[in-house]
Amino acid sequence: MKQVMIVRTDLKMGKGKIAAQCCHASIGAYKKADHNKIRKWENEAYAKVVLKIGSLEELMKLKNEAIKRGVNHYLVTDAGRTQIPSSTITVLGLGPDEDETIDEFTGDLKLL
Repeated sequence: MKQVMIVRTDLKMGKGKIAAQCCHASIGAYKKADHNKIRKWENEAYAKVVLKIGSLEELMKLKNEAIKRGVNHYLVTDAGRTQIPSSTITVLGLGPDEDETIDEFTGDLKLL
């Protein structure tokens, strides 16, 4: 079981901004997740992985794939108070779900 955060690299966010956006994605996805998957994930050390993607278009394709596969997801939309404009989609949070289920459509992405 794991949770995956996929960060848009085209936005050139700073490290602190990326960390904050990933936290939003993790918590947002967690709050929407199936209770049984949460319990299993909690018993397996709360694995989290951060991956990178180059564009909004690619990120939205992954979101649509998550919907198609029934994988819990959460899109982070920034408030625009610091580095990037308001309403910019920054990170896609997935899971928690089975590693294999998420890897089927994110496995070719690189670690951030």
